[in-house]
Amino acid sequence: MTSSSTSHISPTSSTVVPAPAHYTPFAHLTAPNAALYRQVMRTFLVAKERFAVHLRPEDVYAALDATSRPADVEAVAKALDSLVGWGNLRADPDHARVTAVEDFYRRRFIYQLTRAGEAAEVALGTYDEVLGRRGELQAVALHDIVTQLRALLVIAAEDEPDPAKAYVALSVLTARFTDLADNARAFMGSLQRTIDLHDIEVEVFLAYKDRLIQYLERFIQDLITLGGRIALLIGELEDQGRVGPLLRLAAGREAADAAPGEAEHAEAAAYERCAGRWSGLAQWFVSEEGRESQARLLRGRALGAIPQLLAVVRQLNERRAGRSDRSADFRTLARWFAQAPDDAARHRLWRVAFGLYSSRHLTVDADTLAERTAAPEPASTPWGEARPLRISPQLRRTGSYERRGKPRRVADRGEAKRRLAEIAARQTAEVREARERLATGGPVRLSRLGDLDPAAFRLFLGLLGDALATWRPGMTTTVATSGDGSMEIRLTALDDGSTAEVRTPEGVFSGPDHLIDIIDLTEEVRFGPPVAPALASAAGTEAVER
Repeated sequence: MTSSSTSHISPTSSTVVPAPAHYTPFAHLTAPNAALYRQVMRTFLVAKERFAVHLRPEDVYAALDATSRPADVEAVAKALDSLVGWGNLRADPDHARVTAVEDFYRRRFIYQLTRAGEAAEVALGTYDEVLGRRGELQAVALHDIVTQLRALLVIAAEDEPDPAKAYVALSVLTARFTDLADNARAFMGSLQRTIDLHDIEVEVFLAYKDRLIQYLERFIQDLITLGGRIALLIGELEDQGRVGPLLRLAAGREAADAAPGEAEHAEAAAYERCAGRWSGLAQWFVSEEGRESQARLLRGRALGAIPQLLAVVRQLNERRAGRSDRSADFRTLARWFAQAPDDAARHRLWRVAFGLYSSRHLTVDADTLAERTAAPEPASTPWGEARPLRISPQLRRTGSYERRGKPRRVADRGEAKRRLAEIAARQTAEVREARERLATGGPVRLSRLGDLDPAAFRLFLGLLGDALATWRPGMTTTVATSGDGSMEIRLTALDDGSTAEVRTPEGVFSGPDHLIDIIDLTEEVRFGPPVAPALASAAGTEAVER
């Protein structure tokens, strides 16, 4: 009868520690001298990458860092023997250096990595890499995704698509999208940790802040410009039913080298993987009813990080100027507590600072109220001397109390659902009419846009906001796409000093006149090289007169 666990003895202790049989190669992480074990294992992994299979204790000792290695080779030899016991290394007799009979009986070994030891070290390397990754916002990946989606459109338009081309395009698309998503998630996590720092050096943070805000603004501009274009390309592929055949071609290509008898299963598994990756790509860039795309959420988090950074800068400046803040108040209060002469003074300070008194908000029943009315309890009575308050055992056990009685009737929500469906249909129709109203059919002056109803005006403000987000000094023209990829706006600044007014039922929207071209992409799809984003600044003079 075998056991599912084994035991190991620490090299510096006689304590027996049970460990799972399959995970003993990780035991050196929690043993004494764990830092030495990690250095030894990294030495073997580096040697394997250089095609060195066996190492002697002297070789390992020489490869260790001179500032942290032990004083003699004997300590390294003991560490090697411990790693052999845990299954990380394998020891073989070293007969190459035997020159006499006494050398043959002397204990000499050469060591090499085991499969379990190598797997454990690779896993630890991946763990360290993921924890240390700061991530980045890869604007170049957005351009690569657009390029690969256009390549898929070209491949799908062929009479007989090439499976190799489809497989390569989908593989590159998946790789670039995976890098984009993973790095964006890691970057936003590290950005939040940067914002939450309290003991950071002020000068370092202020110098880093400017570069970080410029970095965020540049990525947001690319995400606005290219995110809608990517959503449009994905919709074009899915609307014409081209995705399925491309995924099947790629799956067949991936499963081409499957073992005999496994081809059908391998192709089905490959198709499932490809379909899952495509679904993740579509959900990342395309919003649906009731669910925002990850690209839009990322854009919102990146935009929200900028005012948070500025708030941190404001707090740092207030601290440098000597102004009081909450942390300084708490430090002062802590100093007052430490300087208080006795506990009575500390209690008085506590009550004054936090205003916490006896509990007087518990709900009581009618019998308790009648009893308290007949024999009132003075408010000055100490808690320990007052009459006890009877609490239901269920309330004490669960924290909630529910009276027994007839259950509530099941509500009929059919009418509410019908009303919601009507509201959704009406809103959809309003959005469609707003798109038709805003489509200019060519460049026109903003001053000739005319009166707008509330729905069309909200859509116009959203498009204008997307265009303004791409503004950079010195630019006169910009192109932006809405987040759902349905509208495109092209805005060009005019230098004649004219003013435009757009009238709505809620007021008048005014600002410098521009040449505007709004295109409804759901009616006419245009594919071409992306236009260089540019915009003349009108944000400072726009106003709504009410």
